[in-house]
Amino acid sequence: MATVVVPALLRNYTGGAERVEVQGRTLREVIDGLERLFPGIGDHLMDADGELKGSVVASIDGDIGSSGIQAPVSEKSEIYFLPALGGGST
Repeated sequence: MATVVVPALLRNYTGGAERVEVQGRTLREVIDGLERLFPGIGDHLMDADGELKGSVVASIDGDIGSSGIQAPVSEKSEIYFLPALGGGST
């Protein structure tokens, strides 16, 4: 199973667990698995259109890709959900 490293802001949904093992072959399946285990957590990761929220970035095995929720995940993958960093001009 893939390991999800839960950010501090979402640990209240996981009972304080920092790491959770979840089955899934895509990022979407992993998020669906998280939602089954911890109802409500998916609302903080996905928008109404079923995509990752603009405020969230997913790192799979240290790689932040552009495949979005269809990104492949292996049984040994480590997934981090990070806040997206924005920038602007001054």
